[in-house]
Amino acid sequence: MVNCGDICSRIFCREKNTNVRFSLPAVCFVWQIAMIVLFGVFIRYDEESDVRKWIEFKITNNITSDIENDFYFRYPSFQDVHVMIFVGFGFLMTFLKRYSFGGVGFNFLIASFGVQWALLMQGWFHHLDPNTGKIAIGVESLINADFCVASSLIAYGALLGKVSPVQLMVVTLFGVTLFAVEEYLILTLLHCRDAGGSMVIHAFGGYYGLAISWVLYRPKLSQSKRLNGSNYHSDVFAMIGTLFLWMFWPSFNSAITDHGSGQHRAAINTYLALASSVLTTVAISSASAKGGKLDMVHIQNATLAGGVAMGTAAEFMITPYGSLIVGFCCGIISTFGYLVVTPFMDKYLKLQDTCGIHNLHAVPGMLGGFIGAIVAASASVEVYGKEGLIQTFDFEGDFADRSVLTQGGFQAAGTCVSIAFGVVGGAAVGLVLRLPIWGDPADDNCYDDEAYWEVPEEEEEETVIPVLAYNNHMTRKHPDISESNFSVEQS
Repeated sequence: MVNCGDICSRIFCREKNTNVRFSLPAVCFVWQIAMIVLFGVFIRYDEESDVRKWIEFKITNNITSDIENDFYFRYPSFQDVHVMIFVGFGFLMTFLKRYSFGGVGFNFLIASFGVQWALLMQGWFHHLDPNTGKIAIGVESLINADFCVASSLIAYGALLGKVSPVQLMVVTLFGVTLFAVEEYLILTLLHCRDAGGSMVIHAFGGYYGLAISWVLYRPKLSQSKRLNGSNYHSDVFAMIGTLFLWMFWPSFNSAITDHGSGQHRAAINTYLALASSVLTTVAISSASAKGGKLDMVHIQNATLAGGVAMGTAAEFMITPYGSLIVGFCCGIISTFGYLVVTPFMDKYLKLQDTCGIHNLHAVPGMLGGFIGAIVAASASVEVYGKEGLIQTFDFEGDFADRSVLTQGGFQAAGTCVSIAFGVVGGAAVGLVLRLPIWGDPADDNCYDDEAYWEVPEEEEEETVIPVLAYNNHMTRKHPDISESNFSVEQS
C-alpha cells in the first residue's frame, strides 16, 4: 500500500519540464477572455471620460472649458508612472547576464495583465456603484492600477530567473487581489494616508515576494551559480532602469495627491530624499571595498531607497531637511542590506532574493510607513493650519474628530497590516506554486533565457574573449575575494 509520503514525493519531486507550449497560451487566452467578459459586465467610463456625462457635468458645475477635465491634471503623472512600470522596473531586472529577455519581457507580460485585473479589483472595492452595479474608470483609475501592479513587479524581483511565466501570472493574479484587499483595509477602514505607497505598495510587495521565495527555496540553486551574475553590458541596461525610476519617482509619489500644495510638496520631498540617498549609497559602497571601488548593484538599487521611504510622508510637512535625512539614512540602510543582510538571509534563513527587494522595497517601505506615522503624530495646527490639517489627513466625515496622535497610531497599524498581508499571502501563494504543474526550471537551468525564449546565437568571439563578470548580484561575497570586484570566467 502506497503511503502519503510516497504520494507527496511523486507529486512534488517530479522532474522539471520548462515546456509551457500549452499552459502559457491557455492561461493568457483564458484570462484575457475573462477580462473582456468582466469589463463588459462591470467597467464603464466615468463622468469625465464619457462624452454625454462630461457635457452634463460641465453644465451642472458651471464649467466652461474642457481644460478643467481631470485628464489634463493627472495624465502627465500617469505617463511618468507608466514609464516606471514598463521601462523602469523592466530594465532594472536586466542585470543577469543571460536573463535580460525574461527580465524585461515577463515584466511586460504581468504588468499588462495586472493593470486589467487591478481595474476590476480596485473598482469592486472603491468605485462600484450600488445602484447600477458598474465601475466607472478614468485617468486616476489607470494610475491606481499601475500602483497596484507595481507590488507584483516588486515581488517578481525576488523570484527573477527561478520561476516560469505561468507562475508569474499566478503571482500577479493573487498579488493584485491581496493588494486590493489590504489597500481597502489600510486606506479606507483605517483611514491611513499613503500617497506614494510605502506601506501598501513597497512593504506589501517586498514581503509578498520574499515569502514566496522562502517557500520556493531551492537547496541546489548553486548549480546555476555560473549565470547568477551580471556582465558589463547587462549592468548598463539595468542602470537605464534605475535612471528612469529615479527621474520619475517624484511623479510616482505625487500622482494621486491633492491638487495644489500637497502634490507640489510631495514632488519636492521625494526628489530631495532621492538625491540624498545617492550620496550615502556611493559613500558606503566605496568604503566597503578595500580599493574603494563602487559596486554597481548598490548604485542600481540603494540609490532609489529614499524614494521608497518617502512614499507615505511625501505629502506631509516633513520639511526639506527632513527629506534629506530620510534619504541619507535609507541609502546607508539599503546599501548595508546588500552587503550583509542578503548574504545572511541566503545562508541562514534559506531565502533566495535575486534582486535584493528586501533592501530596496521591503525594509525602506516598512521604514517609510513608520516615518509617516511619526510625522503624522507630530503634526500641529501651527505648522499646517486648521484647514491644512483637515486637507492633508482628510479629517472629514466619520474621521472629523480624529486627532493627529490617533492618526499616527493608525498609520503605524497600517504598516503592520501591509507586512502581515505580504508574509501570510506570499506563503500561501508559494505553496500553490510548489505544485509541479507550472513549468518552472530545474535548479541547474535557472537564470537562463533559453528556458522560455528563442535566443539568438552568440557571436563566436565571445567564446574566445573572457567575460568580465561582477561578483555583485550573486550576493555571496566571501572574505577570500581579492581586492578587485571582478573575476574572469573562462568559456
